[in-house]
Amino acid sequence: MTVMAQTKAEIGVIGGSGFYSFLEDVTEVTVDTPYGTPSDSLFLGEVAGRSVAFLPRHGRDHRVPPHRINYRANLWALRSVGVRQVLGPCATGGLRAEYGPGTLVVPDQIVDRTLTRKQTFFDGVTREDGVTPNVVHTTFADPYCPVGRGVAMKAARDHEWEPVDGGTMVVIEGPRFSTRAESRWHAAAGWSVVGMTGHPEAVLARELGLCYTSIALVTDLDAGTETGEGVSHTEVMRVFGENIDRLRSVLFDAVAGLPGAEDRDCLCTHVHDGWDLGIELP
Repeated sequence: MTVMAQTKAEIGVIGGSGFYSFLEDVTEVTVDTPYGTPSDSLFLGEVAGRSVAFLPRHGRDHRVPPHRINYRANLWALRSVGVRQVLGPCATGGLRAEYGPGTLVVPDQIVDRTLTRKQTFFDGVTREDGVTPNVVHTTFADPYCPVGRGVAMKAARDHEWEPVDGGTMVVIEGPRFSTRAESRWHAAAGWSVVGMTGHPEAVLARELGLCYTSIALVTDLDAGTETGEGVSHTEVMRVFGENIDRLRSVLFDAVAGLPGAEDRDCLCTHVHDGWDLGIELP
């Protein structure tokens, strides 16, 4: 593992479509990991007096589809530069009629419907560097950091953008959107929004002892909740673009409101207390 700059960061932001210019006056840092290459370089700068590392989830030119993102490398790279708290803004489809475009959801649960993604560091498989992690069973009943969720919701309310407090994000493999039947199934299960990148991002953060908070912007009503031609990427990008400025403002305030590293004392920080992981975390 090599870091090409001395710069460190305490907070990470993994941005989806439209967030590649989240920071200005940044230092670009290339990080190698035992799990391969992250989606892109890390871009390090300062927000509200806090040091932040931004990682373009799909690469800066959106070249990496959701099912091919190297999630393990992304989270490992962030921790290796000092990140201990992560905000994960993302575009999602609404699964309820009242969750139309422009709705902001801060979910408290997640459902995995992906198929091919590597979703643990602790699989007992020897890495290319010869290190073998132990098999570890990580607590994940409450997948998001309760402290981070509270901070994100306060930041949204401070900008007069009332968020949906809680709800379930179902994560599909992608890159295609859901069929109407799949969308109706997800809605009938009582889930709130559907996305393509929230898993295994959240669980890998938990395995690394990172606080992870998802902030989901609804860009469309998913296929089963409307009668038009269905979701289009063009429409998703249009709605995301219309909301990018206020979402950036919410994220800036959330970054400012997160606790200092020395004040973290949530489940995320203690998830592996007493476990022998078999690997050394960065």
